[in-house]
Amino acid sequence: MARITLEEIAEIDKELPWARTLGLRVESLGEGEAKVTLPFAPSQLRPGGTISGPSMMALADYAMYIAVLSAIGRVELAVTTSLAINFLRKPPPGDIEADCRLLKLGKRLAYGEVWIHSPEGHGEEPVAHATATYSIPPER
Repeated sequence: MARITLEEIAEIDKELPWARTLGLRVESLGEGEAKVTLPFAPSQLRPGGTISGPSMMALADYAMYIAVLSAIGRVELAVTTSLAINFLRKPPPGDIEADCRLLKLGKRLAYGEVWIHSPEGHGEEPVAHATATYSIPPER
């Protein structure tokens, strides 16, 4: 069971203007897991008609943030310390989805992976894979 609610996430999002601008939506969450959708917008495209890398990186980072909060509760000052992403296929214009799960949760660090899919383009085949580490503040 997640240690944060969708209502609490909506409150936190008020402090994340970039997430609101992108329209990121949390579809589901469990303890240490999150599914997030990035709705399509033409501003996300790069030359060649594919979703840009920075858009997918923002989706991966946000999904990881939500997964971390789902495991530790409302600790808004948890921050990204590293994010690595591999782009596997070109997603066509359309919504993209991220499935994130924590692989390790310690007292000060959380490490997880994010699989990004393009339901309209490649179905079950991932279009990107990211790993990320988050720093958790000592006082929580």
